Amino acid sequence: MKYFEVEFSVKPYSEEACDVLSSLLADVGFETFVPKAEGLEAYIQQAFYDEESVRQLTKDFPLPHFNISFITREAPDEDWNQRWEEEGFEPIVIDSLVGIHDTRHTCPSPCIYDITINPRMAFGTGTHPTTRQILRQLCSMDMQDMSVVDAGCGTGVLGFLCSMRGAKDVFSYDIDSWSVENTKINAELNGITNIRVQEGDASVLPTSPAFDLLIANINRNILLQDMPRFAQVLKSGGQLLLSGFYESDVPLLLQKGEELGLSLEKETCEEGWAMLFLRKCE
Repeated sequence: MKYFEVEFSVKPYSEEACDVLSSLLADVGFETFVPKAEGLEAYIQQAFYDEESVRQLTKDFPLPHFNISFITREAPDEDWNQRWEEEGFEPIVIDSLVGIHDTRHTCPSPCIYDITINPRMAFGTGTHPTTRQILRQLCSMDMQDMSVVDAGCGTGVLGFLCSMRGAKDVFSYDIDSWSVENTKINAELNGITNIRVQEGDASVLPTSPAFDLLIANINRNILLQDMPRFAQVLKSGGQLLLSGFYESDVPLLLQKGEELGLSLEKETCEEGWAMLFLRKCE
């Protein structure tokens, strides 16, 4: 998956202005934001980048007296990969329930579920609030004999936890070929044998209800685009676990869910990032 790294300069600098800017950028497909001394860096998949939309967004910025400029460059995937492959990452422990670490480290304390991964990139390791919220929710569910989809699987950890908690089979997919291969490798590291991994988007899903649970930790725009297909493949009473978006995006996603016959079971928020747990009406 190729990304653009867009560096925004906000003058005069204002944390409030940067918060507004990141919210507007999320509306046009940006996924990740990194605060900087004079603005922020934002990352977007190259396939979704529209420079004219970004230019218009900065021109029509709703807060007065701010000058916003930006520079676009290709994100250095190769450098990220090399750093992670050489250094690994510090183990992540979530409520003594789930421990996630690479082959160079072990968890500092015992966890019920111990997951080993060697990430090709810094996504999907459990460090992000969206991933943590989903992992906590999965630990609270009865997953025995469930058929599960992990949409946009990344490193595969969400699907692995489902398998460890009793899911009978897991179908994971991602548009990034590196993520697909990484999930396969990580599945072997954890002895996960009931998982199938495929490259592609939501179009790889079947057209009939086949799953008890679908997990998607993806940005808001992709979720809105794919939710009709998600609802289609869920069995009656099936569950949909969504994250990857801000708390301010919740009303829009709930409205879409209601249109598709999905009712809200639970909502959580951590550091401004939200998670929704929905159920398909029987």
